[in-house]
Amino acid sequence: MSDTESSPVFGRFAPFATAYDVVLCDVWGVLHDGIHAHEAAADALTRFRAGGGAVVLVSNAPKSSEWVVQNLDQKGVPRGAWDAVVTSGDVTRRMLAERDVLRVHHIGPPRDLPLLGDERIERVAPEDAAMVVVTGLFDDQTEVPEDYADRLAALKERGLPMICANPDLVVQVGDQQLWCAGAIADLYEKIGGETHYAGKPYAPVYDAALGLAEEILNRSVDRSRVIAIGDAVRTDLAGATAAGIDCVFIADGIHGEELGRGSPDPEKLAALFAEHGYSPVAVMPRLVW
Repeated sequence: MSDTESSPVFGRFAPFATAYDVVLCDVWGVLHDGIHAHEAAADALTRFRAGGGAVVLVSNAPKSSEWVVQNLDQKGVPRGAWDAVVTSGDVTRRMLAERDVLRVHHIGPPRDLPLLGDERIERVAPEDAAMVVVTGLFDDQTEVPEDYADRLAALKERGLPMICANPDLVVQVGDQQLWCAGAIADLYEKIGGETHYAGKPYAPVYDAALGLAEEILNRSVDRSRVIAIGDAVRTDLAGATAAGIDCVFIADGIHGEELGRGSPDPEKLAALFAEHGYSPVAVMPRLVW
């Protein structure tokens, strides 16, 4: 939709769910807030699947899809809410394999090391690396992206390409926003560093998700019958637009404070979409059936 003021605010997904065969759903911000599961969102996806639709969860987590499944289990998100999961971590592994990269310099917290757990991949100092993989800040509780300026300048001097395993700039954890790997990759790109992104809003993760959906339904799916659901303009809405699919924007996620939680301000919504040049087919405070 080109008119940024024409995106209707719906209370529920059900009225237009039958127009779609596939849902590509964000995880953090839609199914949970980093701490608590959103039961109504899981119920909506479960009902969509009961009507014959396929649900693929698409996450910018710098983890494997298996890790995301375990995390959803721990938060109490029922497995009946989804058919398959694809992560930016999965895509990162594929990108390294396609380039036959075995020696990487890692930027990110120790909790992300399982992503590089392949026994062929060796974590090394910058001078010995073929590529940099950034999964986040070493300490997202105390650091900011600008703390990495000198480190990034040195990597750029060496001409090292970077894979960003989580293109998100920030993430909402309860009531707190924390910096993500995308903020570091953005700085690297701005100083001229060669930067590749593994997740939303870039094509590889959407291609992977749509491939899974077609396997689930055992048939090809026209993109006009696919809808994305997410809470971030820069990743979810931009990615859906670039992939040629519709998008439901969840307003109570990462943009919740600026838009007004529970009841997004229409003028602020229009301004947000106009600023970025995108428009969803619908807006909901939270995903409900």
